[in-house]
Amino acid sequence: MSIRLSVFFVTALLASGFIALGMRTYAKVQKFCFYGGLVGLAVMILLLLFNSKASFITHFNEQSKDLYGVDNAYQATLAAGTDGFAPSGLGSFAFSATLFLIPMMAFFNLWSNWGATLYGEVRGASDFRQNIYAMAGALVATSLAAVVLFLLFSKTFGWEWYNAANNAFWAGTIPTGVWPYPGLLAASFLGSPVLQFLLIAVLSLWFFGWVGTVFLSSTRVIFAAAFDRVLPEGVAKVDRNGVPYVALLLMLVPSIGIAALYAYSADFQTYTLAATLVIAVTFLGSAISAAILPWRRREIYMASPIAKFTVIGIPLITFAAGLFILFLGFCLFKWFTDPDGVYAVNDSGSLIFMGSLYVLALVIFAGSRIYRRRQGMDLSMAYGEIPAE
Repeated sequence: MSIRLSVFFVTALLASGFIALGMRTYAKVQKFCFYGGLVGLAVMILLLLFNSKASFITHFNEQSKDLYGVDNAYQATLAAGTDGFAPSGLGSFAFSATLFLIPMMAFFNLWSNWGATLYGEVRGASDFRQNIYAMAGALVATSLAAVVLFLLFSKTFGWEWYNAANNAFWAGTIPTGVWPYPGLLAASFLGSPVLQFLLIAVLSLWFFGWVGTVFLSSTRVIFAAAFDRVLPEGVAKVDRNGVPYVALLLMLVPSIGIAALYAYSADFQTYTLAATLVIAVTFLGSAISAAILPWRRREIYMASPIAKFTVIGIPLITFAAGLFILFLGFCLFKWFTDPDGVYAVNDSGSLIFMGSLYVLALVIFAGSRIYRRRQGMDLSMAYGEIPAE
């Protein structure tokens, strides 16, 4: 078994194990991992804040010599990552290039709210204001953290060097042979290997807090589909802790095969490049639904508190959704038409693979609708109205 396949296999088992604990228990695990990770992040920020670039160069060169046998690794990395490429400084600005970065940042920020499919299970989900705070808070906090860290990277690592290190890694020419993980780079300031290990271990708690979400939202969607009779009723079975174990198995077993393909097939890796794109497509569908809600389901809309707000005579929800549709349209246009492949989402193989998954979902739904109709059940009734919480 290759190392890559072993990593995917262990990840799938960890995700399944955490979900099998039940939502209440895993929520406690996530809380511990979240706050533990924050402690590690705070330590990393302090190390970057109170150390100089000269000090980093010294520590990085010393440890690269001890660990990887590389002499003058800082300069070697800079040379490898700037060969034929001149990175811009952090303070540089170009309007067209900035526009080009906006879709990339949107791609990055999509992951802050990719768990929106679980918001119906969050306490207080019916409180519109609380949901706004949760979603907007995640985006603002993520963006602010990124800005602060970029400024610290520029100060302590050197902006050109940090870009060069990433360029060299993805080009396969980085002298140390390892990804320039900021936590690992910051740990170089700690003289003790034990302290370095502890810092990386605490930062890695975020992985354990996140890994369960690999199957968390998908198992809930499968469970909901079975509850609505799109899938067989047996898929909705749960144990005494409320864990949908059948739905969990439906995610775990295929994931092993997918992991094997990802580990051993170089072509299959490219099929997942547009995975984040489908999040944007989902958000786009939600935005379109919100825009037409005041006319499509007027009685539901008029009963909501937002119905009293308008902008130049247009319902506020339609106005806001329209702006978001325009923004997502701009991003999708850039993602699909990028001639240099920087966004890597316009890969034909990836689009075909992701599209085939949507087609499979449509086939399952259409087949279930025909089957249930023969049983005297109209599945459209399950999705014709917003369900009561």
